[in-house]
Amino acid sequence: MSTAPPAPRVIAVVGPTAAGKSDLGVFLAQRLGGEVVNADSMQLYRGMDIGTAKLTTGERGGVPHHLLDIWDVTVTASVAEYQRLARAEIDRLLAEGRWPVLVGGSGLYVRGAIDHLEFPGTDPVVRARLEDELTLRGSGALHARLSAADPDAGRAILPSNGRRIVRALEVIEITGRPFTANLPGHESVYDTVQIGVDVPRAELDERIATRVDRMWEAGLVDEVRALEERGLREGRTAARALGYQQVLAALAGEYGEREARDETVRATKRFARRQDSWFRRDPRVHWLSGALPDHRELPARALALLERAVTA
Repeated sequence: MSTAPPAPRVIAVVGPTAAGKSDLGVFLAQRLGGEVVNADSMQLYRGMDIGTAKLTTGERGGVPHHLLDIWDVTVTASVAEYQRLARAEIDRLLAEGRWPVLVGGSGLYVRGAIDHLEFPGTDPVVRARLEDELTLRGSGALHARLSAADPDAGRAILPSNGRRIVRALEVIEITGRPFTANLPGHESVYDTVQIGVDVPRAELDERIATRVDRMWEAGLVDEVRALEERGLREGRTAARALGYQQVLAALAGEYGEREARDETVRATKRFARRQDSWFRRDPRVHWLSGALPDHRELPARALALLERAVTA
């Protein structure tokens, strides 16, 4: 008597940048009969390819990828809008008997897709006042205020990310509660298995430096120039992306190209630590080693984990 294949579940492949999430996501989708749903906030933007390490069509191994290249660089990102789009893709795939494989390191986007997460509204007056203050005082001053009001939010949001700082301060003012208090407990909307790709800090730092060098060699500066003509500098979200922000500054003459490269490496290392800290706080994430030489066995370990999780 044959056994029916297990019903599809949502898989989320998470962890810091340069850990190897994208390749693992493709492998799992190929083996399970699934499709990838992007959960990297910057890969949502059209034309931001080199600096986001977006897989080429050939690197996707024939696996359909969704929620890539959906926004112009002038569009301000919205986690609530991403949530709507991601859940529509997940629901469609599950209804078709396919495994949705969510891949990305944008922690709030991952939670927005798979968890019970509702986003507070906005107040145009409060938002405008905070944005004016951001322009006048800079993101560092507002980040200091955020850190005092909500230390967890201060640790999770980069001091240079003015847009997210303004949003956090807006939510605090509207709700009268810390920004992070609006994040509920770890309650999933879907039957989900989360796989975290774990790489030791020293090795991850080396991978990041190598990746940034390759981005420069692949033409990141030319990519930014082309996007600048399409409004990148005016994009509130896209212009703050790692690598793009630094190249824009170099093109404006604020510092040299080598300094832009070095600052991209430093900023990316800081960001990777924040990503790791975010996902470590979620007890549902199953961490698997993606370090050398363990990375060769990562796909098999991930499949074994899913088999245990599916039959448990």
